[in-house]
Amino acid sequence: SACFLDSMATLGLAAYGYGIRYEYGIFNQKIRDGWQVEEADDWLRHGNPWEKARPEYMLPVHFYGRVEHSATGAKWIDTQVVLALPYDTPVPGYMNNTVNTMRLWSARAPNDFNLRDFNVGDYIQAVLDRNLAENISRVLYPNDNFFEGKELRLKQEYFVVAATLQDIIRRFKASKFGSTDTVRTVFDSFPDQVAIQLNDTHPAMAIPELMRIFVDIEKLPWDKAWDLTRRTFAYTNHTVLPEALERWPVDLVEKLLPRHLQIIYEINQRHLDHIATLFPNDVDRLRRMSLIEEGGTKRINMAHLCIVGSHAVNGVAKIHSEIVKTQVFEDFAELEPEKFQNKTNGITPRRWLLLCNPGLAELIAEKIGEDYVRDLSQLTKLHEFVEDDLFIREVAKVKQENKVKFALYLEKEYKVKINPSSMFDVHVKRIHEYKRQLMNCLHIITMYNRIRRDPAKLFVPRTVIIGGKAAPGYHMAKMIIKLINAVAQVVNNDPMVGSKLKVIFLENYRVSLAEKVIPATDLSEQISTAGTEASGTGNMKFMLNGALTIGTMDGANVEMAEEAGEENLFIFGMRVEDVTELDRNGYNAHLYYDRLPELKQAIDQIKSGFFSPKEPNLFNDVINMLFHHDRFKVFADYEAYVKCQEKVSELYLNSKAWTKMVIRNIAAAGKFSSDRTIKEYARDIWHVEPSDLKIPPPNEPREAAPDKTPNGTAA
Repeated sequence: SACFLDSMATLGLAAYGYGIRYEYGIFNQKIRDGWQVEEADDWLRHGNPWEKARPEYMLPVHFYGRVEHSATGAKWIDTQVVLALPYDTPVPGYMNNTVNTMRLWSARAPNDFNLRDFNVGDYIQAVLDRNLAENISRVLYPNDNFFEGKELRLKQEYFVVAATLQDIIRRFKASKFGSTDTVRTVFDSFPDQVAIQLNDTHPAMAIPELMRIFVDIEKLPWDKAWDLTRRTFAYTNHTVLPEALERWPVDLVEKLLPRHLQIIYEINQRHLDHIATLFPNDVDRLRRMSLIEEGGTKRINMAHLCIVGSHAVNGVAKIHSEIVKTQVFEDFAELEPEKFQNKTNGITPRRWLLLCNPGLAELIAEKIGEDYVRDLSQLTKLHEFVEDDLFIREVAKVKQENKVKFALYLEKEYKVKINPSSMFDVHVKRIHEYKRQLMNCLHIITMYNRIRRDPAKLFVPRTVIIGGKAAPGYHMAKMIIKLINAVAQVVNNDPMVGSKLKVIFLENYRVSLAEKVIPATDLSEQISTAGTEASGTGNMKFMLNGALTIGTMDGANVEMAEEAGEENLFIFGMRVEDVTELDRNGYNAHLYYDRLPELKQAIDQIKSGFFSPKEPNLFNDVINMLFHHDRFKVFADYEAYVKCQEKVSELYLNSKAWTKMVIRNIAAAGKFSSDRTIKEYARDIWHVEPSDLKIPPPNEPREAAPDKTPNGTAA
């Protein structure tokens, strides 16, 4: 999102980022005795100089209540009101004097909260109860790729949606497009002037909310309102994991947003009527495509609502968009194939090269000029220098300087000493089974066993750095962190190993730490099971900063290999088709355990308590998962992964050949600029043209403004 805001401003788009101003963001992670411990992130404690509260734009948001139907239409009454106070943060474009706005909403209780009703006069309690309303923007839910149907979360989702839509409509009505100088409906031009991109299903309630505004408040006929709504919204899908898809219980929505439930039912009825005319007697198709899931507790499938209520649906990498079309939403894609698109993710080169790696950015500028910062495709010019010995040495030197700098940081902050001439093998991302930090862990144990088996044999020294947060309620992810730390404890204190192998768990991984570790990385680990990582963006950040990638054919790795040539990445393991076939035949972990002695040894060590002598059964849950319900098939890719890692070590011995491969990767990274991504959204979905006009700075006199507004949509 931050990259997209940077690119939209840099491309001169009139775009706003809307969200919630959480008082507490993602928790700070402490590692105590190898375990993750969460601490509140009180990020506003010292104030935030970049934000400006805008109380003049405060808006009411309604909850609960009931619906009254009459001749004039539906009325949502007896609601509880919470106020949404906007805070604006400026988003400057790169060197173009454009400044856009990120507007985040904070929840405030109205001043008569709990005092207006027949409250017998417990004034003190009424004022204390204001916290209940203001809790809406208190804390970010820390779940990653997991849906937890909590009422407070649904309140947060509707809160941001209701405030934002009122804001958008206020702005539309205040513009000349919203004036009623013709007999046409005020809102006829709404989709031509406004585009709303739904970032996953979390703001899906925007669809029934806009319908409620059009039908109940603005008194538009249903069909007109639905046409405008669909043309306004577009939906981006971010995950294919079933446990992550939002499915809200009908009774919860009915309690919190009774009118919205009625509108969703009406949308669904018309949707299913349409399908029934196209596919008569296909009741199973109706069941599959319904917005409402029956059986057990009735639930609303928010992804289905987003697809039906949008004019465009996209995934975030080619392979992911293909899976979205052919597997996850195949019925919908069969109905409206033209609705489904791909928009491969990107990253901003301003933050992820210039800001975090000034040495490399300057070196590139010396060779190809500075224009690449706004047009990253120009990095292809670096291909001319792949054989340039001086350039090769300079690229290697910048990497070495970054490694020394990071090693000093680690020493200062965490009191750990590492060898800056070792290969920095880095695996940083949120901890999740699908990302397979466990597979990396098994490789570490395998390297450790090889060193001990033959201490005299040449071994390419490695510092393995693993970092990331586990969702607080995700038991397996927390066990994985503990296992990595337990293995590190043994490896780092074994005198037979010495400086050949060091393992570090990087505490409290976050953007500011990513900006330090990524420029210092030699090897980027992108090893999710094929078909599970929608795109990934860390993979792109590492590529742009001169790391080589070891990875599966998943997410954007596929396109990185396509751009750089597969021979310039370390690609290994099952492809999506192989995973599908393994599922068909049944995945049997024992097969691999029995066939691969090094895998067996590593697993037996974990099982026997070699890494947890005081608690030999500590990792029973992990072992049990790996053998009996490993959805992500760690053992199936273990052998290919270890063999691929041997190739990595072999190349690392040849510094010049390694650096040439690095240069080829950087030269191929241009596609992964978020500028390219946003240009595609702008042209294919929002129907606006990016502008490279540099607005004159305030201190320069401007030309008299022409009397016409350029035609463009506010995204």
